[in-house]
This record gives sequence, structure tokens and C-alpha cells, in this order.
Amino acid sequence: MTETNVFELIGEDGFGQLVAAFYRHVAQDSVLRPMYPEEDLQPAEERLRDFLVFRFGGPPRYIEQRGHPALRMRHAPFAVTRKAHDHWLAAMERAFAESQLDPQAEDALREFFAGAAAFLVNRPD
Repeated sequence: MTETNVFELIGEDGFGQLVAAFYRHVAQDSVLRPMYPEEDLQPAEERLRDFLVFRFGGPPRYIEQRGHPALRMRHAPFAVTRKAHDHWLAAMERAFAESQLDPQAEDALREFFAGAAAFLVNRPD
């Protein structure tokens, strides 16, 4: 399975379900929630969905609207600690459980998220 096949397996709807479930958990998380001003929670959900759709073989809306992802630069203002990393991955695991996506797609996404979450840690706990 290649990463570009993920979009073929789950499509827009699958990414939408996963990201919506993830942000429901973010909204309840004591570590992650303070990173999002109220007015940015919904736009953040849309940005993550569009980024993942693009990254995994779907339409390039994210690039068209925001340019290069530049993930480290975009996350630099936030205290992404190891604790935040762990909470982020736990929230995504709960989102996977709710979304019931194709197992091959989940495996590819989990691998990507593990690497990206580790890459974005930018402050000590």
C-alpha cells in the first residue's frame, strides 16, 4: 500500500469523519484544547482535513489555499511538548476507533502521524 492509495480507499468522506472525530476529542482535551482559540477550532479542522486529503492523494485544496505545508514553521508558535505529542496521538487513536476506516488506510495514516507528531515536538516538557 502506498500513501497515495489512502485517498482512493477512504475518500473525502473518510478523511472528514476522521478529522471531525479527532477535533471532538481535541475540544475535550486539557492539554490540546488551550492551543486552539475558540474561533480557530473549526478552521483548524478544515486545514487538517484538506492537508491530509492532499498529502494522501486527493485534490490539492490545501496547497492552493495555503501553499507549502511548512509544518515545523506553522507549529513553531505552539508549545508542542512530548506530553502534547502523546495527547495528540491518543486523540487520533480515539478518532480512528470511531471512524472505522479501511485497516490498510489506518495503518498508513498511523505511520505518518507517528513520524509527523515526533517531528513537530519543539519544546521540552
